[in-house]
Amino acid sequence: MQAQALRGLTPMDIASLKSVASASWSDDGGTIAYTVRVQSDPTVENKPSRAELFVYQSSSDSSASFVYTGNVRMVSFRPEHNTITFLNKLENDKAPALYEIPVTGGEPTVLFAFEQPISYYQWSPDGETLGFVAKVPDNSPKSALPYTPELYELNLAVQHIYLVRPGLGQQVREIETPGHFTTFEWSPTGDRLLCAYAPTSLVDDSYMAMHLTIINVEPMKILGQIDHSGKLGDFQWSPDGTQIAFIAGSDLNDPTDGSLFVVPASGGKPTMLLNGWQGMFEQIIWQDAGQIHFMGSTGVESVYGIIKAEAKAKPVFQSLEKGFSITHFELSANGRGLFIADRYNHPSELFIEGAGQASLKRITDSNPFLADIEFAKQEVVRYKAKDGLEIEGILIRPLHEESGKKYPLITIVHGGPEAHFNNGWLTGYSNPGQTGAAEGYASFYPNYRGSTGRGVDFTLSSQGDPAGKEFDDVVDGVDYLIASGLVDAAKVGVTGGSYGGYATGWLSTRYSDRFAAGVMFVGISNNVSKWGTTDIPNEEYLVHARKWVYEDYDFFLKRSPIYYADQCKTPLLIMHGKDDPRVHPGQSMELYRHIKSRTTTPVELVFYPGEGHGNANSTARYDYNLRLMGWFDKYLKGVGKS
Repeated sequence: MQAQALRGLTPMDIASLKSVASASWSDDGGTIAYTVRVQSDPTVENKPSRAELFVYQSSSDSSASFVYTGNVRMVSFRPEHNTITFLNKLENDKAPALYEIPVTGGEPTVLFAFEQPISYYQWSPDGETLGFVAKVPDNSPKSALPYTPELYELNLAVQHIYLVRPGLGQQVREIETPGHFTTFEWSPTGDRLLCAYAPTSLVDDSYMAMHLTIINVEPMKILGQIDHSGKLGDFQWSPDGTQIAFIAGSDLNDPTDGSLFVVPASGGKPTMLLNGWQGMFEQIIWQDAGQIHFMGSTGVESVYGIIKAEAKAKPVFQSLEKGFSITHFELSANGRGLFIADRYNHPSELFIEGAGQASLKRITDSNPFLADIEFAKQEVVRYKAKDGLEIEGILIRPLHEESGKKYPLITIVHGGPEAHFNNGWLTGYSNPGQTGAAEGYASFYPNYRGSTGRGVDFTLSSQGDPAGKEFDDVVDGVDYLIASGLVDAAKVGVTGGSYGGYATGWLSTRYSDRFAAGVMFVGISNNVSKWGTTDIPNEEYLVHARKWVYEDYDFFLKRSPIYYADQCKTPLLIMHGKDDPRVHPGQSMELYRHIKSRTTTPVELVFYPGEGHGNANSTARYDYNLRLMGWFDKYLKGVGKS
């Protein structure tokens, strides 16, 4: 019998992909509870994805069993109870409630419900006390008028930490300290909480004013605060409760939370571990009182290792395959690792360390149809920028590439700019990747200067120079691929979202002679008006621009795509979420109007109602993908309609 021929990936395939979203070990390390994210059918309903619950018995190596089909969040094993808890909102729930279900399965029951939505929770070490974060109820007087105006950045709702012993009739206790709390960790002895809080619930404060504080459980009062300024990431108590490890920015002006610190729980100045490392920390878990497991990135590759909790310690890296991109890990009670990871040929799946083995075993196969897909070659590329700096990127070559033939190129620019592309799964509704390869495109993902994963200095290297050398690095990468003989210089496209949308607008105007088509998503077009309409103006100043817009209007205007709109020859499709709080939709309107009024270049503007800084709903995502590919087909290949 003849084997069925493999096929390329399609937009509908992308719209139906499933992926592992979360996973955790039971206390004894014998069971894993994990969730799989399932997308809604874009041809039926425009809704967000949902997460389904599964259980895997690692002790018996049995196949995963389906547990619950709701839309679960924050799955956790309840200590010493042999149950799983999660947040969910069913038809009769006024707000998301905490549900409990036996590890062996059955019907979930409501364990605890609060008058406000619970955004985060964690069980005390004995499993008896529930700590959770929720909005403080609004008890302000209600207006007698049949209309309530919105007071911009006033009367902001804040979140507090609450404690309760479900089922024991205890009153809910609330922390009395002012501020906006987001997450926390119980101490190993259950008598203290390590909390992340900011002075207000403004997004700007969540980026730039987040602090770690220690709270006593009895009474709920602040004991002390960790001395640190800058962005804040993962944090954990040591197993003996005497130390705290946390990931954060190296200082207030560091764009990313990628450095690792250790500090005594009694207070004092934090010690940075592995200072000067040409990589970034992304997640930590204490192994014992003296060592920390970590996950992070060096360049485009994920790394996993152990480091001693002392100033001059050197890490010991565990062996991982290249192209194995880790997004999360957990440790069982006996130190066995669980990983959520992706590769070039599949989105996030669940892996565990084999018992007594160094290799990783894949547990889940969320998308069996991918076995019928033929994937194009994906490779890491390195090239020199004009000033000699080495830049890394990832290239997905065209499927069924023919030697000597030149191909159209889609350049995908990441946002941030404090972000980077890892050498893993790179295809999505806004990133052509393997769907582009199946249609005869090469796809290029450059990690331009200012990207993360290569140390603090590299991330800082683009500060104060928006649209300067950072985007020149993108052009240099395109030139490198043209010189290699792969890319047709007359058929180069560019796309990206947020800061990548800014790059798309810039390259489609300032470098219009180099790009034959652009698709700009939730991007910046006018740095002057953008600062006045964004919800992160202080973050923009502290870790990007390093000067205020009103200190140099001319500079910021000349680093804006609208300034060069009159020379735009690049057909540009602009798309934006209509409710975007980060980059106001007016940014897209401005560039559209400038190009429309000052040139005859094709330009279109598409708004997605109900969407924010990126599309979350199924039909909006699918529609975006179709429009993006249609635009490039029309202006890079000369086929089809936009």
